[in-house]
Amino acid sequence: MATSTRQELLRSAESFCNAFANDKPVEEILSHFSTTHSISCFEHGLPALAPFLGRAFTKPAEYLDTVAKYLTYENMKFFAYMIDAETRKVNVQGSARFTWIETHESWDEVFTYVLDFDHEAKITDWNVWADSGAAYLAKVGKLKDLKQ
Repeated sequence: MATSTRQELLRSAESFCNAFANDKPVEEILSHFSTTHSISCFEHGLPALAPFLGRAFTKPAEYLDTVAKYLTYENMKFFAYMIDAETRKVNVQGSARFTWIETHESWDEVFTYVLDFDHEAKITDWNVWADSGAAYLAKVGKLKDLKQ
């Protein structure tokens, strides 16, 4: 596949990830999603562990709002971008410190995004793999017990 496609996908992925990491307004984050394709935002995990896990959100704003009800994050960074220009996918790792709002319990983690892009280099699918166990333990106020 052409180098220009790889560069275009990398630029789009970096732009999205930087907007997210720098806590840009939701409108700016949403501008990275396709308006011509159906969208899927899916964070892998057992739905019973957290309200944003294991269900497909067809509206990115709904996924972002749901996550924001429960989690805050800081020091988010992205690295290790891997581009598959043929399938129009970018895999990227990130790291951040997350806090469950209600219990104030925090943890550091490394997570992975797989982003699928349309032909305008806009996101059609956003898959997230993160530490659902830490999120659940923070939710129920038990994460601190394991950190001692």
